[in-house]
Parts: sequence; structure tokens; C-alpha cells
Amino acid sequence: MSSNFQSSKLLRRSLLLGAALLLAGCQARPLYLDNDGQMRQTLASIAFSEAKDRVGLETRNRLIFLTGGGAQPTTPQYRVDLTVSSSVEGVLLDRAADRPNSGRALAIGSFTLTRISDGTVLKTGRRQSVALFDYPQQEYARLRSVRDAETRAARELAELVYADLATALGR
Repeated sequence: MSSNFQSSKLLRRSLLLGAALLLAGCQARPLYLDNDGQMRQTLASIAFSEAKDRVGLETRNRLIFLTGGGAQPTTPQYRVDLTVSSSVEGVLLDRAADRPNSGRALAIGSFTLTRISDGTVLKTGRRQSVALFDYPQQEYARLRSVRDAETRAARELAELVYADLATALGR
């Protein structure tokens, strides 16, 4: 019985030691590790394509703010061709008034990250975001709630695209 107890104890120690060695190889670090500011400089050197509508402009402006603090690069090293489309639809119909009570704004963005020096495509992607909103009774308030929802969807889309860009350039 003593030998079984010792072998069981030895097995547990071996498993604990093996698990400790396995976990020692794992590293937890921020997604966009930036000890020397190099990642921030790399992201700040991205130029974005022109927008075609208001939601696209909101998305582009937010990306410029996220990557360069609001300033566009004078000599960009990377280019992002960004295409944004949006739609608004009512989702809950008030049968008595025959109009929706709430809606959703959808922003869809497709992007291509290209290194300017050699034209290499580093990343392509497609992201989408949704913002829900209520339709008020007043016409102006209704228009404003739609516009605010589109803006929220565009900003969230920019955050998603920014995360993809940072991941692609951080490799």
C-alpha cells in the first residue's frame, strides 16, 4: 500500500511539473504590444481611400483617428482601400400605425491593406456592425435616431477594421 501511495504521489508531482513546464512556454501579452512605439508608428503610416457617403466618411474618420490620432500621414507606407455600404430597416412593426417601432442600422465594410513600396496585399477582409434604435413619433426625432444609429454602426465598424489592421501589421 505504501508503494502505491508513493507512486501516486510521484505521478501527481510529475503531472504538476509537466503542467508547469507547459504553461511556462505560454505567454500572455497585449494584442498590440507597443513597448517602443513602433506599432503606433506603423499604424500611423496608413493612408485610407476616400469615402463615398456619410457612413463611409464616419468610418474613415474614425479609422484615421484610431491609427494616427486624427492626422493623416505625409508619406504613407500602407494603403487601405475601404468600401462601406449601409442600410436601415424597421424590425418591429406597429400594426395599428403601420410603421416600425424600432429598427437597425447595418454598416458593412470591405477593406484591402496594401504595402505601397511593393504593392503586396497584406490583408483583405469584410466586417459588419449593427446598431439598434427606436423610431420616435416626431419626424425630426426619427431622422435623428436613424442618423445616430448609422454613426454608431460606422464607429463600431471602424473599431473592427482597426483591430484587423493592427493584427495584420503586428505579425
